[in-house]
Amino acid sequence: MFERSAKARRVSLRVDQRSGRVRLVAPPRMARETALGFARAQAAWIHGRTLRQSPPVPFADGAVIPLFDTPHVVRHRPDRRGTVWIEDGALHVAGRAEHLSRRLHDWLAGELRARVSTLAHAKAARIDRKVTRITVRDTATQWGSCARAGGLSFSTRLIFAPTMVVDYVVAHEVAHLVHANHGPQFWALTTKLTDGDVAACRAWLRRNGERLMRLG
Repeated sequence: MFERSAKARRVSLRVDQRSGRVRLVAPPRMARETALGFARAQAAWIHGRTLRQSPPVPFADGAVIPLFDTPHVVRHRPDRRGTVWIEDGALHVAGRAEHLSRRLHDWLAGELRARVSTLAHAKAARIDRKVTRITVRDTATQWGSCARAGGLSFSTRLIFAPTMVVDYVVAHEVAHLVHANHGPQFWALTTKLTDGDVAACRAWLRRNGERLMRLG
């Protein structure tokens, strides 16, 4: 997919994490053929990235999705009304088939919000800070963010990650309540607030982040 960007200073190739498509991004004044020539020269790289892409897993009956540390099978229950529940290792989704994906997305977002809210408030109390607001959004570029006023935001995709990784991302954002940078003091505080190994959690996100974007 070819596109121009006013922010681009040079031609580049980017992979859309959700669709898996490779985007060729060029500055406004670059000739189209010049940009395409760059893409042709990177054919091997494009091929390699395409091979590594995991297939999308839409929310549908029979799909298997990870919920924190445990895989769950999605089961559509058209005979039931209005809710989502866990039973015998499965995620049961009631209602009409066309509402399944949205209903499951909403339920997962609520589950994640409850988890990160508990973690964030507990970690903030350890450093005498207050979290003013918790939001969850289906973002594709950030796992979390911290606002100056103390509001924290997290990607709904974290619900598909291991609990140790969720704990790290929350610790990372809570540490930003003290340090609005990524300097040595910030990383020292993040390490203090994280229950697991920070390096291992960051490595897990680098290896698996794109896969999480392909779920749902």
